[in-house]
Amino acid sequence: MWQITDDYQYHHNLSLAHEIQDWKLFLLETNDQILTWRARNMVLQGHMIRISEDPLSTAWVNGDPRRVAYPTDSQGYFCGQKGTPNENKSILFYFNLLTCTSPSVVVNLQCPTTQICVSKCPERFLTYMEIQFKYKNDSEYWTYYSQFCRTTFLKPAETLSQVLLDNDCPSAIYPSKPFLQRCFPDFSTKNGTLTVGNKTVFDDGSGKTRNAAELRRAANGINKALDARAIGVKVFEDYAMTWYWILIGLTIAMFLSWMFVMLLRFTAGLLFWIFTFGVIGIIAYGIWRCYLEYSRLQEQPSSRLNAYTIGIQTDISMYFRLKQTWFALMIILCLLELFIILMLIFLRNRIRISIALLKEGSKAIGYLPSTLIYPALTFFFLSVCISYWAVVALYLATSGAPIYKVIAPQGHCEHENKTCDPVGFNTTEIAKACPGAQCHFAFYGGKSLYHQYITTFQLLNLFVFLWLINFVIALGQCALAGAFASYYWALKKPDDIPPYPLFTAFGRAIRYHTGSLAFGSLILAIIQMFRLILEYLDKRLQEAQSNISKFLKCCLRCCFWCLEKAVKFLNRNAYVMMAIYGKNFCKSARDAFNLLMRNILKIAVMDRVTDFVLILGKILVAGCIGVLAFLLFTERLPVIIEGPTSLNYYWVPLLTVIIGSYIIAHGFFSVYAMCIETIFICFLEDLERNDGSAEKPYYMSQSLMKIMNKRNAETKKQ
Repeated sequence: MWQITDDYQYHHNLSLAHEIQDWKLFLLETNDQILTWRARNMVLQGHMIRISEDPLSTAWVNGDPRRVAYPTDSQGYFCGQKGTPNENKSILFYFNLLTCTSPSVVVNLQCPTTQICVSKCPERFLTYMEIQFKYKNDSEYWTYYSQFCRTTFLKPAETLSQVLLDNDCPSAIYPSKPFLQRCFPDFSTKNGTLTVGNKTVFDDGSGKTRNAAELRRAANGINKALDARAIGVKVFEDYAMTWYWILIGLTIAMFLSWMFVMLLRFTAGLLFWIFTFGVIGIIAYGIWRCYLEYSRLQEQPSSRLNAYTIGIQTDISMYFRLKQTWFALMIILCLLELFIILMLIFLRNRIRISIALLKEGSKAIGYLPSTLIYPALTFFFLSVCISYWAVVALYLATSGAPIYKVIAPQGHCEHENKTCDPVGFNTTEIAKACPGAQCHFAFYGGKSLYHQYITTFQLLNLFVFLWLINFVIALGQCALAGAFASYYWALKKPDDIPPYPLFTAFGRAIRYHTGSLAFGSLILAIIQMFRLILEYLDKRLQEAQSNISKFLKCCLRCCFWCLEKAVKFLNRNAYVMMAIYGKNFCKSARDAFNLLMRNILKIAVMDRVTDFVLILGKILVAGCIGVLAFLLFTERLPVIIEGPTSLNYYWVPLLTVIIGSYIIAHGFFSVYAMCIETIFICFLEDLERNDGSAEKPYYMSQSLMKIMNKRNAETKKQ
């Protein structure tokens, strides 16, 4: 902890800090929140701010998430908070919502009218002038009306003008409903006419007749939110009706993902060749189609037209009326077809190696099924990191003292939006210069040195979040690499595989490689932070950008994207080398880079084959579950199985099942991708370190030896 002092001496500030901190903690437990916030305001705007080097500690000391959970009245009191006078008053009530002409003002809770906490919203039309007459015959009217007043009166003795001047009671109330813990008009439509509480016109309490349309314009944005609330209720009903079907679908997706990984041992080659010949066939069809169009245009009178004749056209379809366009497309497709065929001919052995590695990966996962459970552990760690970041960000965002501003209902005041003190505001010069002006709570903030650094703390918190996320992912990659490496380097599989390989590799990564994993994650987090800052600046300065700045921005975005991909690829292979040899990050990254550069062509082929198979698997799993869910939620399988009926939006559970299935498949196939990459690195190391002799036998499988024309000494003798 370090101290920021103002005018006082160090020792005086230190003792003052402890006293104020203890006083603040004591007042937080009392019922008087205004004193609490003024004590906090004295700490923040006074003579010392306590700032910790850890953003979590700083946020915990200065933040208060209650500001997000509870609405706040004009005086800064929370509505509905336990242990306060407003414990049973959880709804915010606006004295005169008609003054909120801008919907954004209502949403931001800065409406120029008095706001108090109430236990329920008004349910009938009443004005203060009506109460003064009806009170004489029935005191029940005043009992009901007084609960919407700021202060307690035994009877409505004050005049309307005096009440409005003192802001003690609203001039009128009308039927409202609570939404987002705030009272908003109860709009409805009757015979095509907008009404409020079954009335189209009503008295606003000051002698003017208002209609529901005027009130609707004042709360237009809130009415949209009411529509959104109705949609939210319907979505919740759909989830409540289909949650068990969603779980069944996700379980089936998990089973299909596991089956697909196991079947890759037998279908990897078939899938690849089906895809390859499919691409060749599609390109061949494109060549034939281009030739037909070229021949058709050749016979037409307009065949003499060319690109130079028509010039530059905004309508792209004009170019497809030229025979030169189809001829050029035919040449391009022919060259692409020839390139693919030549690549298949000259790289057929490397493709066979990639397919064999895919099969070997399925075999490794079959021997190490515990690796398929590891994504659940990664999900748990990621949830902890996300929770840490969210809590710190919330506390930092809610750090501050209450800020009060001058609000004039008529909008004609030179002091409007200036900060003020609600205590004794009516006796200040501002109140005299602007009759009717009020000092209302606006927001939480401050101008102290601490508040100036809140943005810095948020950036630091975001950077720590990125670092932790990358560390968790790196830990999983290193642990999985260690487990799969133990499989590969077992000479006699599965007899020589050590017991509990994943648990052993995870413990080894935690014990010996934490620093290396943190360093590799740090490099990646720095690059990602630069990318986020660049995106933020792009959004903020989008309108003020010139063509040159836009070009530089695109270049920087492309460079950082490529750099991030390259660092991720290098880090992943460095973690594999760490799991094999136990070296630090820098040496492992250097060794992995040199090894990959010596086999760059094999890497390119292996990555493309692996990417195709994994993408196909994800789409296949998500597609199968999506089709079944569509047939079920649209009631098209009544003969086979009776699913949920009368859904409001069938696409809500459908999208949930599809996205959840894809995420589950991605978790399974990320393990499979790490398995393939680890086996590939070990395979390259095996080729360079060993020669098949009795002293240096190959550890690769028999299928890989057959493809590489390699044999061990014992096999040769046999």
